[in-house]
Amino acid sequence: MAVFASQIDHCAHPDRMVSKLNHARPQAGKMKLSIVLSTQQTSFQAASFSGALETNLKQIAALGYQGVELAIRDPRLVDVQQLDQLVHQYRLEVPAIGTGQAWNEEGLSFTDPDVGVRQAAIDRIISHIPVAAHFNALIIIGLIRGVIKPGVKPEQGMDWLAEALRACSRAAAPHGVRLALEPINRYETTLINTVDQGLTLISQVGEENFGLLLDTFHMNIEEARIEKSILACGKRIFHFHVADSNRWYPGAGHLDFGTILRTLNSTGYNGFVSGEFMPRPNAETAARESFAYLAPLLRRISA
Repeated sequence: MAVFASQIDHCAHPDRMVSKLNHARPQAGKMKLSIVLSTQQTSFQAASFSGALETNLKQIAALGYQGVELAIRDPRLVDVQQLDQLVHQYRLEVPAIGTGQAWNEEGLSFTDPDVGVRQAAIDRIISHIPVAAHFNALIIIGLIRGVIKPGVKPEQGMDWLAEALRACSRAAAPHGVRLALEPINRYETTLINTVDQGLTLISQVGEENFGLLLDTFHMNIEEARIEKSILACGKRIFHFHVADSNRWYPGAGHLDFGTILRTLNSTGYNGFVSGEFMPRPNAETAARESFAYLAPLLRRISA
């Protein structure tokens, strides 16, 4: 792996990194569009693009996206210097780093009965902090949260989850890095399916740099009213994923993204709206259709 010297430098100078983060965040009312790119091939079905970094980054930029959300299983396997050069070459921002592949492909989780597995999951998230700090990105906590396994009481699983999130949030805070947990539907995890459960967890963790990532696909399954849940979350929305009701690109299902995005804008959210959907019928078509559908909506909302 190529050593990225500035990773160490950023971690050694957290005050400077916090200043850089605050300066780089988008202005109010200027939501931008990004899309998920896995830095390696993956079995995760909703990775819009995967592998072939330069080819995919060039295509994402050419389609009009302003950002790319990077799904990175293990930072040690990524040439961050090359990645940094390519991101800047194509004038893209990196709003967030996804971490769920550590669960899908390695079985790491915050709630495994094995204390060694739980610690390895914490260590993996902490290892993302230098990369996140460099790119002014937040760290997503998705399926690495795990599930309640047989023999584990739900209360115990929640305690392990809160302890892990507290440890990771405290490690990230001096470097200006935020963590966002994604409520995920009941068919994929038994831990934190709804916005209300996520807000309860925020109170339990008790760290200011810990918030939520809301995803329209999961919300369509779990929330009685998506807009009401967005308003309830308010300022604790740190990141936002879009996919339609069928997990295809926005516009391919029945969700009312005009109302959803106007509601999101009303909370003061000024981050990225990031496409995480299945590459159907193929990645390029899905990304193009999503941008063509969402970009005019965001322009009208921001006008």
